[in-house]
Amino acid sequence: MGEKSKSGRNVNFIMHFAYTTKLPSDLAGGKNMAEKKIKAVVKLQLPAGKATAGPPVGSSLGPQGINIPAFTKDFNEKTASQEGLTIPVIVTIYQDRSFEFIMKTPPAAVLIKKAISIPKGADNSIKNIVGKITKEQIKSIAEIKMPDLNADSIESAMKIIEGTCRSMGVTVTD
Repeated sequence: MGEKSKSGRNVNFIMHFAYTTKLPSDLAGGKNMAEKKIKAVVKLQLPAGKATAGPPVGSSLGPQGINIPAFTKDFNEKTASQEGLTIPVIVTIYQDRSFEFIMKTPPAAVLIKKAISIPKGADNSIKNIVGKITKEQIKSIAEIKMPDLNADSIESAMKIIEGTCRSMGVTVTD
């Protein structure tokens, strides 16, 4: 992560090679397990319902040889109801050029910006305050983010979201 490409830009995806996973080869009974080699795992953050074959999708998935229009069509159909949000997606690419993808919940910062209607966070969160958010709004964001957070309770998830608010220059009010 954080490698530099030939052009000097940071590469925003992670690739893992030579993993294997077991998938059912017999769909009827599921008794026989076939191994399907994983060629790469690519992590992207894409706008919901607006993924195109251009960068970053094309430049990161194209070298892997998968059907990019099929990926963008599937992604856009599944995220059409979440317009305006950024959706993290993990694409698993297999040796036979087939793929699967898992969508995660939007980043907390995106949900916070949407909740209090600000374009971006503060450039210096210690000196600048860009908005205020209520505990109820934090609780609703924590409930959305709960599947992806490393938290056992909603209260601990709320503390994680409050920390993100502080780093963005957003004040938490009761």
